[in-house]
Amino acid sequence: MSAPARLYLITPVLEDASFAPKLAEACKGGTVAAVLLRLAAADERSLTNLVKALAPSAQEHGAAVIVTTDGEADIANVAVRGGADGAHISAQASGADPAQIRELRERLKAERAIGVGGIRTKDDAMTLGEAGVDYLLFGEPRRDGSLPSLESVIERAAWWAEIFETPCVAYAPSLEAVEALSLTQSEFVALGDAVWNHPQGVAAAVKAAAEILERTELSR
Repeated sequence: MSAPARLYLITPVLEDASFAPKLAEACKGGTVAAVLLRLAAADERSLTNLVKALAPSAQEHGAAVIVTTDGEADIANVAVRGGADGAHISAQASGADPAQIRELRERLKAERAIGVGGIRTKDDAMTLGEAGVDYLLFGEPRRDGSLPSLESVIERAAWWAEIFETPCVAYAPSLEAVEALSLTQSEFVALGDAVWNHPQGVAAAVKAAAEILERTELSR
């Protein structure tokens, strides 16, 4: 039997370390595999210090911390100096440039993960996968906050998971979407606002999502 998909959380865009308690609460149950810290644009030193302040809240509970920013800062330096476990870039921002992936891989080596999201086409996904990323993220919110349709994310994630070995992450816009996305055989299911804005709190949201993933796997 294959392992159930694991949880991957995506934070709101963060400008300071005030989010740390909420991050720790989400990760304390030990069921979160990774967290993507979305950092507001700032200078490299400020971003590095922010990662240092936030990362332990997840890492101390067994979750890997991946960092990304829309700014011009060197994300590889931020990841390394901030003590993160990896760096994430958007294909929308980079133009799905495999050269950027290869440069990141050379600088981060095998010690830190490289992820990519904002993938527009299947051709882009294959090009980036071949460039050496550790995972691809499908379906996350666009820069303007809009989302691709759930049906399109299910189709894209199922296609990738069936054919390719590089892990993929499928973004769930709600807890109700977790089951359908886990059935795609994606290695990870991502959640954002569905966790952070849950009326019963982030810990309850994470617990509910983890239970859905486990139940879905057992029902196969």
